[in-house]
Amino acid sequence: MSSTLADHLAARPFALALSAGFFGFYAHAGMILALEEAGLAPARLSGSSAGALVAGLWAAGVPARAMADELLSLERADFWDPAPGLGLLRGDLFRRRVERLVSSTPFDRCRIPIAMSAFDIAARRTVVLDRGDLASAVCASCAFPGLLQPVRRDGRLLFDGGIADRSGLAGLAAQPDGEPTLHHHLASRSPWRRPGSPSLAIPVRAHTISLRITGLPRVHPFRLAAGRAALHAAHGAARRALSARAAPLIDV
Repeated sequence: MSSTLADHLAARPFALALSAGFFGFYAHAGMILALEEAGLAPARLSGSSAGALVAGLWAAGVPARAMADELLSLERADFWDPAPGLGLLRGDLFRRRVERLVSSTPFDRCRIPIAMSAFDIAARRTVVLDRGDLASAVCASCAFPGLLQPVRRDGRLLFDGGIADRSGLAGLAAQPDGEPTLHHHLASRSPWRRPGSPSLAIPVRAHTISLRITGLPRVHPFRLAAGRAALHAAHGAARRALSARAAPLIDV
């Protein structure tokens, strides 16, 4: 690979995968904004957890700038609805917000084909969601254990897709011959992740470029103000990455 990342992505239709990463949707939104400004749009999308939220909104037609503005206006009260159950938050406020943003768009009416992962609690495995109601799929993929209660979808209780598919690549398991893939990998600093866990490794996959933006501020429900810095830092880093030489791993 001797061309820049931007040239590489513009040469033919590419897929985009957005990893899990707790409140990493700020960083994903910054990266998406850089892609949109460069006139680069994927032919397919996949995501897990925070990645599913951003990919789902973009696929449903929410422009990157509007998405960034929505996230930057977010306050804890907008999604904080504690209730008894298998998680601190009921998730009703979060679901309503997602439903408002995607405007009841089903998977088959998204402007970009998308698939996202969730974790089936009973089957103890990742399931790929790619049909039916988009909003419920996003909420299921984002149902972080302990924080949000699981989402019932098609009779199954589902938790956060990042449990067993942190990369967000499960939705791109079928890879057309030679299809380029850009994988936005959010480095994890979660204390509950075991050091050296395979889930933290950057996946090696044919025709895939992983973009890892380092040094991003940690964001969580009690530190949402750091989301602005994370979004702007990811936006600037992604712009630099697009001008960098294409390689299997790009660190910025």
